[in-house]
Amino acid sequence: MEQEKYAGYVKKERVYILISVSLLIGFLSGVLLAVYKTPKGNGGQPPAVTQEQSGVHNMTAVESQVLATPNDPGAWSHLGNAYFDTDQPAKAIKAYLKSLELAPGNPDILTDLGVMYRRDGQPDQALLVFDQAIQVAPAHEQSRLNKGVVLLYDKKDKSAAIQVWEELLAINPMAQLPSGELLSDFVAERKK
Repeated sequence: MEQEKYAGYVKKERVYILISVSLLIGFLSGVLLAVYKTPKGNGGQPPAVTQEQSGVHNMTAVESQVLATPNDPGAWSHLGNAYFDTDQPAKAIKAYLKSLELAPGNPDILTDLGVMYRRDGQPDQALLVFDQAIQVAPAHEQSRLNKGVVLLYDKKDKSAAIQVWEELLAINPMAQLPSGELLSDFVAERKK
């Protein structure tokens, strides 16, 4: 009679064994799926490593382009941009200067050059270059924005920075910071 009472039940030990086996099967299935889905062409390397390698290759290609066409200002500015993106300000400065020597007066190149001077610890030179960009293109927004940044953060001249940014806001009242914040809101905060 006692056996009939427990006939529909499973012993605790069997439940534990079933749970353990289920977990083990799930784990092994996950491992097999991961191995199966891993790309075979990159030697098991994560994609970021491959991208870094291609970035090195691209830098070599850009440097080769400059060597092949040393009188092309576009090649020099492209090289400057590559150095800019890889945080090599001294090399970027040289490349931008060569580009501007071959084709003077490009406000975008001047602005990038100014940013590199700032990163290289030369804020006064950066301000001079931003002023050149503004002289060449008075409505050039990026040079004014960056000039204000150097004035505020490097030269600690808040009133001069605000003045430059207000000139920018007169050109474009909807000007934005790289973060997407409206410059007008940023300036209002600094005035407080």
